[in-house]
Amino acid sequence: MRIEAESDGVSASRKHLVFAYYVTGHGFGHATRVTEVVRHLILAGHDVHVVTGAPDFVFTSEIQSPRLFIRKVLLDCGAVQADALTVDRLASLEKYSETAVKPRASILEIETEWLNSIKADLVVSDVVPVACRAAADAGIRSVCVTNFSWDFIYAEYVMAAGIHHRSIVWQIAEDYSHCEFLIRLPGYCPMPAFRDVIDVPLVVRRLHKSSKEVRKELGIDNDVKLVILNFGGQPSGWKLKEEYLPEGWLCLVCGASESEDLPPNFKKLAKDAYTPDVIAASDCMLGKIGYGTVSEALAYKCPFVFVRRDYFNEEPFLRNMLEYYQCGVEMIRRDLLTGHWRPYLERAISLKPCYEAGINGGEVAAHILQETAFGKNYASDKLSGARRLRDAIVLGYQLQRAPGRDIDIAIPEWYVTAENQLGQSSPSSPVDVGGSVFGIEDFEILHGDVQGFPDTVAFLKGLSELGETHTRRERKAASSLFNWEEEIFVARAPGRLDVMGGIADYSGSLVLQMPIREACHVALQKVDPSKHRLWKHAQARQNAKGGNPTAVLQIVSYGSELSNRGPTFDMDLSDFTDEEGNPISYEKANKYFAQDPSQKWVALMDCLVLYSYGSSGILSYINAINFNRWAAYAAGAILVLMHELGVRFEDSISMLISSAVPEGKGVSSSASVEVASMSAIAAAHGLNIMPRDLALLCQKVENHIVGAPCGVMDQMASACGEANKLLAMICQPAEIVGLVEIPNHIRFWGLDSGIRHSVGGADYGSVRIGTFMGLKMIKSKASNELSELRADGVNRDEVEQDDIELLKQEASLDYLCNLLPHRYEALYAKAIPESISGEAFLEQYNNHNDAVTIIDQKRTYSVKFPTIHPVYENFRVKTFKALLTSATSNDQLTALGELLYQCHYSYGACGLGSDGTDRLVHLVQELQHSAASKAEGVTLCGAKITGGGSGGTVCVIGRNCLKSSEHIFEVQKRYKKATGYLPFIFEGSSPGAGKFGYLKIRRRGRQAVHAAEDDSQLSPP
Repeated sequence: MRIEAESDGVSASRKHLVFAYYVTGHGFGHATRVTEVVRHLILAGHDVHVVTGAPDFVFTSEIQSPRLFIRKVLLDCGAVQADALTVDRLASLEKYSETAVKPRASILEIETEWLNSIKADLVVSDVVPVACRAAADAGIRSVCVTNFSWDFIYAEYVMAAGIHHRSIVWQIAEDYSHCEFLIRLPGYCPMPAFRDVIDVPLVVRRLHKSSKEVRKELGIDNDVKLVILNFGGQPSGWKLKEEYLPEGWLCLVCGASESEDLPPNFKKLAKDAYTPDVIAASDCMLGKIGYGTVSEALAYKCPFVFVRRDYFNEEPFLRNMLEYYQCGVEMIRRDLLTGHWRPYLERAISLKPCYEAGINGGEVAAHILQETAFGKNYASDKLSGARRLRDAIVLGYQLQRAPGRDIDIAIPEWYVTAENQLGQSSPSSPVDVGGSVFGIEDFEILHGDVQGFPDTVAFLKGLSELGETHTRRERKAASSLFNWEEEIFVARAPGRLDVMGGIADYSGSLVLQMPIREACHVALQKVDPSKHRLWKHAQARQNAKGGNPTAVLQIVSYGSELSNRGPTFDMDLSDFTDEEGNPISYEKANKYFAQDPSQKWVALMDCLVLYSYGSSGILSYINAINFNRWAAYAAGAILVLMHELGVRFEDSISMLISSAVPEGKGVSSSASVEVASMSAIAAAHGLNIMPRDLALLCQKVENHIVGAPCGVMDQMASACGEANKLLAMICQPAEIVGLVEIPNHIRFWGLDSGIRHSVGGADYGSVRIGTFMGLKMIKSKASNELSELRADGVNRDEVEQDDIELLKQEASLDYLCNLLPHRYEALYAKAIPESISGEAFLEQYNNHNDAVTIIDQKRTYSVKFPTIHPVYENFRVKTFKALLTSATSNDQLTALGELLYQCHYSYGACGLGSDGTDRLVHLVQELQHSAASKAEGVTLCGAKITGGGSGGTVCVIGRNCLKSSEHIFEVQKRYKKATGYLPFIFEGSSPGAGKFGYLKIRRRGRQAVHAAEDDSQLSPP
């Protein structure tokens, strides 16, 4: 339902009403918009009790009335910010737990009693979850007024910071389900907990003074260009400088400290300055996106230069609204902090903001609230509260779409709406275009062959269309990326399905990996710096350094909007060298990319899991919270080549990345990007790198530059795999032992659980640490056994020489998988504890000899099961490999399936299981053992969680027949019925990057096709 801007206002009340209005503790923006709604309710003669943690002046500066009552109580904490631009996701969840979860029972008791004591007629929430439940307990109707809800915001935090916090999101969704309906503000996020919605215009604070009056009071001439700096507190350690502003500009600084000295062209605003008036009087605004700043920029047609806020998940929707109404310009954080403001400010004042819709949302919302309190029913009865809750819990948290598939089978239905709100879907390289070769004729292929891959054909077609006019940000950026007179190199690398081996890779296990059909494409061009067409901010940065052309890396990544990451990245390649021209260290590179975690690839981290870091956390994983830096996966390849092969990069580089490997589903989207990027860079620079060596180089990118402690099997499968074969590799560190043909009667599928992987999850890390602890304990016990034998003076003749040799080998064991299961059970099983604290382990053993993880002394680590798993997994994988080549029989399939099941439950024992993957495995078992299946013969016969565990994709094995495919669809159908999420099905295979090689192409039969050199193309996209 939409209430149009026209309104009769809030008429004088027929009856005096009492409203209880709860305000979230997340910033001033909520409090300021609540003030506007409350002002109209009080004008209508009602009492309003505001429950808030915000300062009183936010309300009393606008409302001076005895009908306003302020009760200082904080019932939620919003998003905890590490600084002005970064949300600390783990801290946010932990603080919410302290604020609203642990004291929940007492909060509900106190709030229910208080609501009854003030005789509230209606509870309004913006958007405090527990207020809705308290209202229900008090028998009072409740309404929410907001543009986002905390279940949506916190869902991604849970995926990144700790799945054990999942109950927080479920509880929030349940609380919201008690709300009668939602008054939804423009720029809204998906809010699955609400099924009855009324849309209203922007809620905007009114103006008190004209622009002329504001400038006069501030002593600013009309011909001075005015920008208001509105960050709600400046980034820490930031010092403003005079040269940041173009000549003739003045900057008004909000929130500057009294002790701060500002340059002459910067001016502090008084703390009580009324911001809407100043915004309306300014030529543009520079700040961070929030509802308050966006709504006032739109309402008063003030162009907004904004900097992304890390992990601020309502931002894409507000940003889209800004740009739709031609009111927004994005600034890269690096340019903000280093003072390259000119191109952004000049671009901003050239915009013509065109928002003409209503700005009286406060009045309209107040009218709806009044009528609701009088008894009017706006809510629909078609969906019960239980139905709303079920939909919210099961559908509300799967935020990633699956590229290359129909939307209705890739993402929950509620998110289709979100995608439409964004006005775009995540682009991809489709895997099925009916074999069309349309688009290839536009290019002359100088080297390589598309090999009939439909996704490669589609990618080339997309390249051919870049010369056309585009409105989408990433396409606009890509349209000016290449010089069509020069050669372009194209590489392709697939994701992988982990059939057997998984997390045992870092313990030296044999692993079996199948490259999947979905792949990442990278188009790359190297060009002389003097011919490189730079984006405006990059050109400004170069001009500031003297103006001489230097090598610059510019990257465009498709699929940015739905992952809330920047679509572009650029850097001077000289940033990868020190003053002597030597490559910087990997550690410095890691810190370099950590400077701007808003340049993030939220879901390329597939090999680890989602658990909490603990309150103190492991240092490397705390860094991992900030390491979702998508550019590191691609750009990091350049530094690795500099370090490992001595390559010098003197030309500029332009890269376009387009991946159809679904993000966050445990099929190595990160490895596919690394391998495709490394392959394209190598091809363009004439480097002949063998696929195995290329995979090892890519692992260095992930381990040292990204900072993820993964093994090498993902990169090896993406680089060295072949279609319809399993890559057999012993991870010591990466020895390919062959390609295993998949028998014609056997087939593998992947089923996505919808629970997201992340390369930064601490329980992948803690399990890995527990494994290395177990290895250290085994080596220590073997050494002690040898010492005791020598100390006792036992004659060599009295002890089997072979036993002594075995103990020697085990005392110097490099890989846990080299320990045979019977030796583990006979000698070491009783010596391995269930768990041990980091402090106790370090005191006894000093270190765990793993270069990519760090032990937290305050944390307790499981040791027994992480140690058992790789010992037995290596044996299972060897058995699986042998069975694949045995005689075809039902027993063969049953045995293969049983090995998958054993692997799955071993993951669970390590703590790397998940409800979703367990459910999928159970559904496979149901069908396998059903009476119908037994009558029809073996179809599906086994399933296991894959990769890093804790969600992601399940690998299923079965007979290669139509009935098996029907059963896969049946599993998919039942999973959706149980959870609301329809799994993505991975089926089919494609060759690795080594088999594909590379394409060298040039635009055919035409001169350079440059996009028009206007501001919109060369501005920061």
